[in-house]
Amino acid sequence: MKKIEIESEFIKLDQLLKFAEIADSGGMAKILIAEGCVKVNGSFCTQRGKKIIADDQVEVTIKAEFGKPEIHKLQIVQRG
Repeated sequence: MKKIEIESEFIKLDQLLKFAEIADSGGMAKILIAEGCVKVNGSFCTQRGKKIIADDQVEVTIKAEFGKPEIHKLQIVQRG
């Protein structure tokens, strides 16, 4: 599980995916979220503006055309 440090009180889900280098752009983040590839604290989330706070866990599953899907697990921690 990759730890992501945030300085502010929260980060929006689509911004988190870009910050964690899972999505190359906001458009890609939007697609991943809309297609149901993202779970926040174990529940699927389709709100790209969802506020992610310290101690939240985010899991992104990127489906592969061939082979196993790529799974990214993130733990959000407050810096400081």
